[in-house]
Amino acid sequence: MTLTLTGCGSSTGSGDVTLKLIAADYGDSKSNGSQHYWDELARAFEKKNPGIKVDVDVYSWTDVDKKVEDLVEAGKAPDLAQIGAYADYAAKGRLYSADKLLNVTTQADFTPSLAEAGEYKRVQYGMPFGASTRRLFYNKKLFAQAGIASPPRTWDDIAHDAQLLKARGVKMPFALPLGPEETQAETMQWMLSGGGGYTDSIGKYTIDSPENVKTFNWLKEKLVGKGLTGTDPAKLNRKDAFQGFADGEVGMLNGHPTLMKQAAAKGVDYGTVELPGTNGKAKATMGVADWMMAFKQGGHRVQAGKFLDFVYSDKNVEKFSGDYGLLPVTTSASQAMQADDKYTKLHGFLEQLPNAEFYPANKTSWPLISKTVKAKMGAAVGPRGNPSGVLTDIQNTAAMADNTGE
Repeated sequence: MTLTLTGCGSSTGSGDVTLKLIAADYGDSKSNGSQHYWDELARAFEKKNPGIKVDVDVYSWTDVDKKVEDLVEAGKAPDLAQIGAYADYAAKGRLYSADKLLNVTTQADFTPSLAEAGEYKRVQYGMPFGASTRRLFYNKKLFAQAGIASPPRTWDDIAHDAQLLKARGVKMPFALPLGPEETQAETMQWMLSGGGGYTDSIGKYTIDSPENVKTFNWLKEKLVGKGLTGTDPAKLNRKDAFQGFADGEVGMLNGHPTLMKQAAAKGVDYGTVELPGTNGKAKATMGVADWMMAFKQGGHRVQAGKFLDFVYSDKNVEKFSGDYGLLPVTTSASQAMQADDKYTKLHGFLEQLPNAEFYPANKTSWPLISKTVKAKMGAAVGPRGNPSGVLTDIQNTAAMADNTGE
């Protein structure tokens, strides 16, 4: 029987259904791209569920969110999408809630902090898929050459160690990627380590809080202004900072688990510690999760739910996390990984996940604020930068977006 594939899934008179999934690519080369993972998973699922086919298209992170947006706008929403944001679709009533899709055991197994981050107006629509936390990475060889005996615990330690590294000729003592690629992440890490954040405990934007202003003034004066970042942060992207660390040209930087594999492949002897704060370790680290969601348009709630229960089985969650250097999004898979010595270097990241703080992805205004942060924060710490002014501008944009959006 031939099935016609359409953007919103298809079904035939016999009851056979084809689910359409659009997913993001986590691979760093064609050989380990996510298409391989999904194709293998889909075939295994189809063997157990003969009436359901799964058709998966994988796109780069540069394109995937826009691809889904275009399909939805054209009235051809996929049945499932694994992308970066869910709130706007939830707000417009386009998504099934998680409890309408997953069996109770599957939904209850999500790490609580991740499940909560997937809620829009207290209902879970975003199902976490792939997570990470952040730690400070340091190059042990460069530290030893500079006479630094232990990794930094406070901001003063960072500035002191960066000076020693600079004196030894290290190209980038502290890499500060505030270029357009992932500025919103580096910004949030520094906000948290300074006792601030994008929002307060009730979800109201606090971008220009005294804590955040103090943090970015410190970066401007104590790191960038003293030449300890080695390059203009506004022009440094995360990808290039990670590559610099793998090439042995960076003394320290904030990073996520993917950097471990990259550094190890180049033979870099590195260590990681919790993010330093003003007077000790930071109050929290940043957590990042990407999201799986199911669109209502195709009407395949039952079939999509069956597939998602399969996707989130322990074996499959562990495989995906292991293949791509990410943290499992379920409690049971996290416990299995913590008990496995093979993942020792991931344990520090994993232990931080339950208390990590996430982007305010449950706010429909967040994509605009993220875009604004990317455009403005790099220049804020430059020679002519004005951290207070820039943070106030972004706060005003956020307040206006909230007033007209949610």
